[in-house]
Amino acid sequence: MTAACCTMAPAEARSSASSRPEPGSGLIYSQLLQHLVGEQRQPRALNPAALGGIPAPVKSDEQKMVERAMESCSFKAALACVGGFVLGGAFGIFTAGIDTNVGFDPKDPLRTPTAKEVLKDMGQRGMSYAKNFAIVGAMFSCTECIIESYRGKSDWKNSVLSGCVTGGAIGFRAGLKAGAIGCGGFAAFSAVIDYYLR
Repeated sequence: MTAACCTMAPAEARSSASSRPEPGSGLIYSQLLQHLVGEQRQPRALNPAALGGIPAPVKSDEQKMVERAMESCSFKAALACVGGFVLGGAFGIFTAGIDTNVGFDPKDPLRTPTAKEVLKDMGQRGMSYAKNFAIVGAMFSCTECIIESYRGKSDWKNSVLSGCVTGGAIGFRAGLKAGAIGCGGFAAFSAVIDYYLR
């Protein structure tokens, strides 16, 4: 039994030695590493289904066209204009509702205004605020989109620069000093809003 063990051990040693690759005949690990993590590595497209996610369908030409239209500066400006109109109208009606002088005639301040006169004044103020907010919203959104397209970055500087341009353009109608104040005020307001939104 001992002799059989001794005779089997050298045979097993010979077979394991013959199964080992000789130097130079096996894989060269440096080449393997180049293919795995080095310069010769072939990048593969990330498939969400392989990671357990939901595979995204391929977008059609119509979907790509709609996405391009929605990301355009004109669409963003129109959307901001509509949003500013609605928000300004609501703000104007709200301020008119809490104003005690709405509907009063300056020629006859002792006369109590009718409900029709109050509603008329509220509508006029709401329309005035709506137009102003729509113009400011469209100007701000359009300039921000143009600046972002020019810079190729989406950060806080875009909103600050567009706030300065918008405020300066609005204030410039009253003079150079008012334009500078409007630029600084709108830029500071835009920076604060962008800080809290991001």
